[in-house]
Amino acid sequence: MSRTTTAELEARAAERRTATRVLVDLDVDYKSQDTYLFASSKDISETGIFVRTIEPLPPGTLLNLRFRRDEDEDGDDGDDGASLELEGEVMWVNPYRPDALANLDPGMGVRFVGLRAPIRRRLLELIRRIAYID
Repeated sequence: MSRTTTAELEARAAERRTATRVLVDLDVDYKSQDTYLFASSKDISETGIFVRTIEPLPPGTLLNLRFRRDEDEDGDDGDDGASLELEGEVMWVNPYRPDALANLDPGMGVRFVGLRAPIRRRLLELIRRIAYID
């Protein structure tokens, strides 16, 4: 695993601040090596997603994410183009602390990585539909 430079961390922080987060309730499946889990999301942007889970993976973990909105399901062959599958990297973690009253949202912040143009367009369309953004 390579070390992240200070310049890369600053660029990521700037990117995170410029992307508008949209509140959402999405079911998210994610896989990392031999781990395959089901979770949900509370927000998404064009650069990343927050995945709710009481067992977040450590920062730097690479994931394969798959999600779709429930109302996008068409009941046919399931290949309607509504689900998205993309890669991400865990950037930060809010660990589950059962005794902490303020810890209502355990999970992990995941930054999308290696988005090809067609997937980026579909991601942006999903976000626009959720937020009614023109």
